[in-house]
Amino acid sequence: MKFSLFVLVVVAVLSDLAFARKAVAGFQATRKLNPRIIGGQEANAGQFPSAAAIYASTPTGTFFCGGTLVSNQFVLTAAHCITGGTAFQIRLGSNTLTDIDPNRLLVTTSVYFTHPAYNPDTLEADVGLIKFHLPIEFTDYIQPVYLPTVDQADNMGNLAIGWGSVNDETPSLSNTLNYVSVTSVSNTECQLSYSNPILATMVCVIGNYNEGACRGDSGSPLLTVLNHHHWIVGVASFISTDGCETSDPSGYTRIFPYIDWVRTTAGIP
Repeated sequence: MKFSLFVLVVVAVLSDLAFARKAVAGFQATRKLNPRIIGGQEANAGQFPSAAAIYASTPTGTFFCGGTLVSNQFVLTAAHCITGGTAFQIRLGSNTLTDIDPNRLLVTTSVYFTHPAYNPDTLEADVGLIKFHLPIEFTDYIQPVYLPTVDQADNMGNLAIGWGSVNDETPSLSNTLNYVSVTSVSNTECQLSYSNPILATMVCVIGNYNEGACRGDSGSPLLTVLNHHHWIVGVASFISTDGCETSDPSGYTRIFPYIDWVRTTAGIP
């Protein structure tokens, strides 16, 4: 039986290497902050119009995370992606990171909010919001995600998306947004892979093989499709220290327990 702990891991964009920000003390191993989309497919232009690519500048470097547009002025991501950030560049409207794309919108800001209950040691309440200085205009390629009215994180038809690494051997980001179908497992089953407590506010997912999140997918959404719309049900938070391509589940923060904070902070009715 394997036991992994949580380690905060993001992708260091400047060096394209995984950067371990904080190891969780008091445990035998580590759990990594969510990083990859392994075994996925490339997204088409406009397929996920709420997807956001986030470059976060900190005193120690620039790091990459995913995010989700929730209104014309706010992006939802993981708290560990933005804590300590001094500036953020958010790219919206494009499923590629570097290709020339007339649909891409670049927004820079330094304003962010982390949930008041966020605990970097347990990853409880690992959710945060980045605020633009001014509202943006929506287009066919830039649209907010639907926010849940019930907890749908255990939906059997969930999708994980992100620009993270596509295998353990290639630590660099994927230039193209990827997506993969995943299913949730019980927290009891997920606990078999981790020494850290799997809290009720977390959801763990797996694919048919080893599909899931990897380095660079931190903060990216777990989505469910309902009535032809994408609803966000989770935010990528951690993976196993055994690597992206293991059969260990990927961990997400459930959004529904924090939906009132998200709506109130972002001013969403």
